[in-house]
Amino acid sequence: MANQCLAENYCRVLAAGVNAAAIRPLLFDTSTYTRSSLMSKLSPTAPLVVLCVRSGVLAVLAASLIGCVAQVRVAGPPPVTYYAPGVEVQVREAPPPLPDYQQPPCPEDGYLWTPGYWAWAGADYYWVPGTWVQPPLVGVLWTPGYWGFAGGVYAFHAGYWGPHVGFYGGVNYGYGYTGIGFAGGAWQGNHYSYNRAVTNVNVTVVHNTYNTTVINNVAVNKVSFNGGAGGIAATPSTQERQFAQEKHLAPTTLQQQHTQQAAHNPGLFARANGGHPAIAATPRPAAFNAPGVVGARGAAAPQAQFQREQPRTPAQNQPAAQPQQAANQKQVAVQKPAPVRKAKKAPPKPQPKKKEDKPAG
Repeated sequence: MANQCLAENYCRVLAAGVNAAAIRPLLFDTSTYTRSSLMSKLSPTAPLVVLCVRSGVLAVLAASLIGCVAQVRVAGPPPVTYYAPGVEVQVREAPPPLPDYQQPPCPEDGYLWTPGYWAWAGADYYWVPGTWVQPPLVGVLWTPGYWGFAGGVYAFHAGYWGPHVGFYGGVNYGYGYTGIGFAGGAWQGNHYSYNRAVTNVNVTVVHNTYNTTVINNVAVNKVSFNGGAGGIAATPSTQERQFAQEKHLAPTTLQQQHTQQAAHNPGLFARANGGHPAIAATPRPAAFNAPGVVGARGAAAPQAQFQREQPRTPAQNQPAAQPQQAANQKQVAVQKPAPVRKAKKAPPKPQPKKKEDKPAG
C-alpha cells in the first residue's frame, strides 16, 4: 500500500478533516506517504478534497464544505452559435418606399446602427424602426435584410452579423448603408470608430470618431426592394459572394424583441400611417416610448395621435358648442324684435293761443 497514492495520477483522497500542522508537511515535503499514514495526520473536522499529483506534490483544492465534496471548475466562454440567414417570408405585394427620417444620436460608445425596414405580418407591411444596437461580438458588422423580387413574389432575406457587410439588395438605407458595403464606421482593434460624415454622434459621449466623405455610386432613392418592376437592379459582387460564405450570427435577443414590439404596434402598419410611421427610429432597441424617438417626415406626432384618442372633457367640448349658442342667440333676436324697435314719439300737444290785448278805447 506504500506509495499507492503517489503512483496514481490525479487520484482523489477523501479526508474527514484538516489539521494545519499535519497539512503543512504534505504541501512542502516530497517524501512518500501511505494512505494510512496520511489519514492519521488529518483530523475529522471538515470535508476536504486532496489531489495527489505526480512526483508526490499534494494540492488542496477545497475545504469547509459541509456534507459533500466539491470540485471547482472554471467555466469557459459560451459556445458561439452560428446562423444561416435565408428567406423568412414571401408575399405578392411590393413593400412601400423607405420613409425619410433623421438618425437619432448614438447613445454611447460601442453601439452600431441598424437601419429600419419594412417587415410583413398578416396582410400588411409594418415598419421596424432603425435603432442603435450592441453587437454580439467584437469585430462583427451588421448586414441589413432586404426584399428581393423573384418568381413572381417578394421574398425577405434576413439580416445578420458577420466580419464583413455582405449583399443587401443594393438598397440605400442611408447613414453609411449606401447600397454597397458600409461606410458608417469600422473596427480598430477592440474599439469601434464612427464616421462623423454620415453618422450622428455626440463627441462628448463618443470619442472614437473620424471624418471621411462618402461618395454614393448608386442612385439615391427610397426604393425598398431589389428586382422586379420599379426595383433596384443590383446583383452580388464576387467579394459579396465570398462574404456570404463566412460564418454569421443571428440578430441579438434585443433585436428580436424590437421587431416583435413593432409587429404589435398598430400605428406602424403601412395602411395606418400611409408609409410615414410616427416611430421611424429609436435610440435603443424596443425603446418606442423613450426620449429621442424620431418620426418620419410627414408623419403625425405620436403625442397628437394620443390626444385624439382621449375622451374630451367638458372644457374641451365648450368650443364645439359655441356655434350652436350663436345660432340660438340669433333665433331669439328674430323672435323678439320689439326690444330693438324704436318707440314713436308722441305728436306735440297744441299750445293754447295767447289772448291778444285789445286796445283801450
